[in-house]
Amino acid sequence: MQGFLLATALILSYIESLIPIPFAVPGMKLGLANLAVVLILTHMGAWEALIINILRIVVSGLLFGSMFGIMFGVSGAVVSFVVMCALHATRRLSVKGVSMGGGVAHNIGQLMVAAMIVHTPGVLYYAPALLISGLVTGYVIGVIAGAVAPALERFMNEQ
Repeated sequence: MQGFLLATALILSYIESLIPIPFAVPGMKLGLANLAVVLILTHMGAWEALIINILRIVVSGLLFGSMFGIMFGVSGAVVSFVVMCALHATRRLSVKGVSMGGGVAHNIGQLMVAAMIVHTPGVLYYAPALLISGLVTGYVIGVIAGAVAPALERFMNEQ
Protein backbone atom coordinates (compact mmCIF):
# COMPACT_ATOMS: atom_id res chain seq x y z
CA MET A 1 0.00 0.00 0.00
CA GLN A 2 2.79 2.45 0.92
CA GLY A 3 4.54 1.79 -2.40
CA PHE A 4 1.33 2.53 -4.27
CA LEU A 5 0.85 5.79 -2.38
CA LEU A 6 4.49 6.81 -2.90
CA ALA A 7 4.12 6.13 -6.63
CA THR A 8 0.91 8.19 -6.66
CA ALA A 9 2.66 11.09 -4.91
CA LEU A 10 5.56 10.90 -7.39
CA ILE A 11 3.19 10.90 -10.35
CA LEU A 12 1.40 13.93 -8.93
CA SER A 13 4.77 15.66 -8.41
CA TYR A 14 5.69 14.95 -12.02
CA ILE A 15 2.35 16.23 -13.32
CA GLU A 16 2.80 19.37 -11.23
CA SER A 17 6.28 19.93 -12.68
CA LEU A 18 4.71 20.02 -16.15
CA ILE A 19 2.12 22.67 -15.29
CA PRO A 20 3.37 26.21 -15.87
CA ILE A 21 2.18 28.60 -13.17
CA PRO A 22 1.63 32.02 -14.77
CA PHE A 23 2.31 34.04 -11.63
CA ALA A 24 5.19 36.37 -10.86
CA VAL A 25 5.66 34.86 -7.40
CA PRO A 26 8.50 32.33 -7.28
CA GLY A 27 7.68 29.03 -5.66
CA MET A 28 3.94 29.18 -6.19
CA LYS A 29 2.72 25.64 -6.87
CA LEU A 30 -0.51 23.71 -6.83
CA GLY A 31 0.62 21.20 -4.21
CA LEU A 32 -0.85 18.19 -5.99
CA ALA A 33 1.46 15.72 -4.25
CA ASN A 34 0.11 16.92 -0.91
CA LEU A 35 -3.08 15.08 -1.85
CA ALA A 36 -1.34 11.78 -1.15
CA VAL A 37 0.19 13.09 2.09
CA VAL A 38 -3.16 14.35 3.41
CA LEU A 39 -4.86 11.05 2.57
CA ILE A 40 -2.10 9.02 4.21
CA LEU A 41 -2.13 11.21 7.32
CA THR A 42 -5.89 10.97 7.74
CA HIS A 43 -6.25 7.28 6.86
CA MET A 44 -3.01 5.56 7.82
CA GLY A 45 -1.20 7.73 10.34
CA ALA A 46 1.49 10.32 10.85
CA TRP A 47 4.51 8.02 10.63
CA GLU A 48 3.48 6.62 7.25
CA ALA A 49 2.68 10.10 5.95
CA LEU A 50 6.07 11.43 7.08
CA ILE A 51 8.00 8.63 5.39
CA ILE A 52 6.06 8.92 2.12
CA ASN A 53 6.39 12.71 2.18
CA ILE A 54 10.18 12.73 2.67
CA LEU A 55 10.72 9.94 0.12
CA ARG A 56 8.51 11.76 -2.38
CA ILE A 57 10.42 15.02 -1.99
CA VAL A 58 13.85 13.44 -2.32
CA VAL A 59 12.98 11.17 -5.25
CA SER A 60 10.99 13.80 -7.16
CA GLY A 61 13.75 16.36 -6.50
CA LEU A 62 16.35 14.01 -7.93
CA LEU A 63 14.16 13.11 -10.92
CA PHE A 64 12.51 16.43 -11.79
CA GLY A 65 14.28 19.14 -9.84
CA SER A 66 17.49 20.10 -8.12
CA MET A 67 19.17 20.10 -4.74
CA PHE A 68 17.66 23.54 -4.09
CA GLY A 69 14.27 22.07 -4.92
CA ILE A 70 14.85 19.28 -2.42
CA MET A 71 15.98 21.76 0.23
CA PHE A 72 12.96 24.02 -0.27
CA GLY A 73 10.65 21.02 -0.53
CA VAL A 74 11.88 19.49 2.72
CA SER A 75 11.72 22.82 4.56
CA GLY A 76 8.15 23.44 3.49
CA ALA A 77 7.15 19.82 4.03
CA VAL A 78 8.47 19.65 7.58
CA VAL A 79 6.63 22.79 8.70
CA SER A 80 3.52 21.73 6.79
CA PHE A 81 3.61 18.22 8.20
CA VAL A 82 3.90 19.39 11.81
CA VAL A 83 0.98 21.78 11.34
CA MET A 84 -1.18 19.18 9.58
CA CYS A 85 -0.48 16.61 12.31
CA ALA A 86 -1.40 19.12 15.01
CA LEU A 87 -4.57 20.18 13.20
CA HIS A 88 -5.59 16.58 12.48
CA ALA A 89 -4.98 15.60 16.12
CA THR A 90 -7.51 18.18 17.33
CA ARG A 91 -10.26 16.32 15.43
CA ARG A 92 -11.96 19.70 15.02
CA LEU A 93 -11.15 20.31 11.36
CA SER A 94 -12.18 18.52 8.22
CA VAL A 95 -9.63 17.27 5.74
CA LYS A 96 -10.10 20.62 3.95
CA GLY A 97 -9.05 22.56 7.05
CA VAL A 98 -6.06 20.29 7.66
CA SER A 99 -4.99 20.67 4.03
CA MET A 100 -5.40 24.45 4.10
CA GLY A 101 -3.27 24.68 7.23
CA GLY A 102 -0.66 22.53 5.53
CA GLY A 103 -0.67 24.68 2.40
CA VAL A 104 -0.10 27.88 4.35
CA ALA A 105 2.53 26.29 6.59
CA HIS A 106 4.40 24.88 3.58
CA ASN A 107 4.75 28.36 2.12
CA ILE A 108 5.85 29.80 5.47
CA GLY A 109 8.57 27.15 5.78
CA GLN A 110 9.85 27.87 2.30
CA LEU A 111 9.81 31.63 2.88
CA MET A 112 11.87 31.21 6.05
CA VAL A 113 14.50 29.17 4.20
CA ALA A 114 14.54 31.62 1.30
CA ALA A 115 15.10 34.54 3.69
CA MET A 116 18.03 32.68 5.27
CA ILE A 117 19.59 31.78 1.93
CA VAL A 118 19.44 35.24 0.39
CA HIS A 119 20.17 36.95 3.74
CA THR A 120 17.36 39.43 3.34
CA PRO A 121 13.84 39.65 4.63
CA GLY A 122 12.81 41.08 1.23
CA VAL A 123 11.48 37.69 0.15
CA LEU A 124 8.80 38.10 2.78
CA TYR A 125 7.07 40.56 0.44
CA TYR A 126 5.85 37.44 -1.34
CA ALA A 127 4.14 36.23 1.84
CA PRO A 128 0.63 37.62 1.20
CA ALA A 129 0.39 36.06 -2.26
CA LEU A 130 1.87 32.76 -1.09
CA LEU A 131 -0.35 32.58 1.98
CA ILE A 132 -3.46 33.19 -0.10
CA SER A 133 -2.35 30.61 -2.65
CA GLY A 134 -1.68 28.15 0.20
CA LEU A 135 -5.23 28.62 1.44
CA VAL A 136 -6.77 28.25 -2.01
CA THR A 137 -4.71 25.27 -3.15
CA GLY A 138 -5.03 23.67 0.30
CA TYR A 139 -8.81 23.97 0.04
CA VAL A 140 -8.86 22.44 -3.46
CA ILE A 141 -6.58 19.56 -2.36
CA GLY A 142 -8.83 19.05 0.68
CA VAL A 143 -11.94 18.87 -1.50
CA ILE A 144 -10.26 16.33 -3.78
CA ALA A 145 -9.05 14.33 -0.75
CA GLY A 146 -12.60 14.25 0.61
CA ALA A 147 -13.88 12.98 -2.72
CA VAL A 148 -11.14 10.34 -3.09
CA ALA A 149 -11.24 9.12 0.54
CA PRO A 150 -14.15 6.67 0.13
CA ALA A 151 -12.40 4.91 -2.76
CA LEU A 152 -9.15 4.77 -0.78
CA GLU A 153 -10.98 3.29 2.20
CA ARG A 154 -12.55 0.59 0.00
CA PHE A 155 -9.14 -0.15 -1.52
CA MET A 156 -7.51 -0.41 1.91
CA ASN A 157 -10.25 -2.73 3.17
CA GLU A 158 -9.68 -5.07 0.23
CA GLN A 159 -6.00 -5.44 1.06
